[in-house]
Amino acid sequence: MGKAMIIGCGGVASVAIHKCCQNSEVFTELCLASRTKAKCDALRDKLAPTTATKISTAQVDANNVAELTRLLEQERPDVVLNLALPYQDLSIMEACLAARVPYVDTANYEPEDTAKFEYKWQWAYRERFEQAGVTALLGSGFDPGVTGVFSAYALKHHFDEINYIDILDCNAGDHGYPFATNFNPEINIREVSANGSYWEAGRWVETAPMEIKRVYNFPEVGERDMYLLHHEELESLALNMPGIKRIRFFMTFGQSYLTHLKCLENVGMTSIKPIEFEGKQIVPLQFLKAVLPDPASLGPRTKGKTNIGCIFTGQKDGQTKHYYLYNVCDHQECYKEVGSQAVAYTTGVPAMIGAMLVMQGVWSKPGVHNIEEFDPDPFMDALNRWGLPWQESFNPELVD
Repeated sequence: MGKAMIIGCGGVASVAIHKCCQNSEVFTELCLASRTKAKCDALRDKLAPTTATKISTAQVDANNVAELTRLLEQERPDVVLNLALPYQDLSIMEACLAARVPYVDTANYEPEDTAKFEYKWQWAYRERFEQAGVTALLGSGFDPGVTGVFSAYALKHHFDEINYIDILDCNAGDHGYPFATNFNPEINIREVSANGSYWEAGRWVETAPMEIKRVYNFPEVGERDMYLLHHEELESLALNMPGIKRIRFFMTFGQSYLTHLKCLENVGMTSIKPIEFEGKQIVPLQFLKAVLPDPASLGPRTKGKTNIGCIFTGQKDGQTKHYYLYNVCDHQECYKEVGSQAVAYTTGVPAMIGAMLVMQGVWSKPGVHNIEEFDPDPFMDALNRWGLPWQESFNPELVD
């Protein structure tokens, strides 16, 4: 049916590529592009014998707009799925504009020198994409991504207005290492060591890192400590959910992870400010990334489950209503299927689905849009079909 170009070849990209190849009726062609072409070649050689999807590979520097544009004009894909680093979102968007190709990503842009989640840089492209007649879909992972789709689905089917949303991200997997991150260490540590914040009464309330803790009993997982973080979907949902009064995001962390992280912070290893070492400028966090286990290596070691979802409180027919939508994913089952743990799986599957819906024209709206701005139903159906079945509760435990 169509051709997709996937930029990036890390853990999430590997899952998305596996799922595109399973979905060969839609993804008849794939072009895998990365700075390290050998990674793309290896994945192509692994998957080619088992799929009807025709796979090609290319070397590209995702920071180089001219190089990206040339590649897009040469390959003429029907959609670009950006699974590179968040630092490269804007250069890839520029190339998609120049080549008039729809754009999909999973995480918002952030500058390398500022650990800050904000959509302002990508929202600044709204008019240009609209005038070019090109669709850009932002945040088609799980959180952001499925959490936005869950919100749109809840509003469409269960509420007249939603007043409170609590997004809960629980990873109860155990990889056996004293300290490791489940996705890119640089991005992960920047995320959890930044100040927290939540949206309430029309404004942002900022908190110290890990200042707000709650304990929640997650279905199929049990009780876990979770901490309030800032997360990018708070920003878009605050705009797109009518009647919203408060949105919060919580993520679980074990005590070993937090103890190691605090020690690393105390000695300066999580800093993104360059320092001089033996005559060279190095960024401590990037050095730390180099010595930590590669998240892609965690798959065969990780046991347990994830549970990610949203608890909604709002109004329906004049009555207060509570509703919980969530997905439970098993690390070992994910590894058996695609060779990756559940954190990569829960991002890579929605990335494929978003690219599919944009490529098929099911979701088509020139401009730059967050995922909750589209009809959620085809995405919700696809989650059940492609490995992330959702569950619901009408009497959930609430977060105080």
